[in-house]
Amino acid sequence: MTALPSFFDSVLQLIVRTSSDLPPDVRAAMKSAVGAERAGTRASQALTIIADNIDLAAQNEGAICQDTGMPTFEVRVPRGADQIWMRETIRQAVAEATRHGKLRPNSVDSITGANSGDNLGPGTPIIHFDQWERDAIEIKLILKGGGCENTNAQYALPVELPHLGRADRNLDGARKCILHAVWHAQGKGCSPGAVGVCIGGDRTSGYSHAKEQLFRTLDDVNPDSRLAELEASVMARVNDLEIGPMGFGGKVTLIGCKVGALNRLPASFFVSASSRSVTNASKAAL
Repeated sequence: MTALPSFFDSVLQLIVRTSSDLPPDVRAAMKSAVGAERAGTRASQALTIIADNIDLAAQNEGAICQDTGMPTFEVRVPRGADQIWMRETIRQAVAEATRHGKLRPNSVDSITGANSGDNLGPGTPIIHFDQWERDAIEIKLILKGGGCENTNAQYALPVELPHLGRADRNLDGARKCILHAVWHAQGKGCSPGAVGVCIGGDRTSGYSHAKEQLFRTLDDVNPDSRLAELEASVMARVNDLEIGPMGFGGKVTLIGCKVGALNRLPASFFVSASSRSVTNASKAAL
């Protein structure tokens, strides 16, 4: 595969846009969220501050959040693509974005605690490649901060959940797990945000597929009518829990719930939940 002269610039532009601006669906959700909270409350104040910060970040190409998270790239390529060259070019773009302050240095040695300073190191950034039939390259990026990552949850069903009872190996059990995960988070991870969920898989693939759900637009409809009903059920219930923005109480705890499903082993039934705040999800096609 011939090196693409615009590839580095395109990846760098994607990083900057993801760090500093929000896609239209998230902006629309934030506008609705601000209008839903009663003026003068801590929830309303928190949302207003977040909304002002989002506008300032876009105007100045500055990071929306002080924690720009773990860069995770999902790359689809045609047959014959030089994935080794592309991986190295993506790493160079991450380091360049970090040098210019578009990403916070977030890659820390787990043994020594030393920060690499350029977001490069074992396991960072995360880059996944997948081939497809199209003669094009698509790159999607999510920047998921530590606060959101810390609120991830995984359940092995059946399980007894406080205040919700037994969660069995079915969609109602999955619903209970999602509600428990949101309640347990109590606004941490800079809520309001979205939760991606995977029903099934193993412990690794479940978390990965849950994270993939966060690339979906907030206004889409799940093509699986059973999962679409589950998503709607969660959204109808969860914002009545009065957790609210940043855990301050209020009407807006989630702006989206996206659920996928993978086949599983007969002996296992996992429900994996991965959250993100209103910031940091974008994609581009090259």
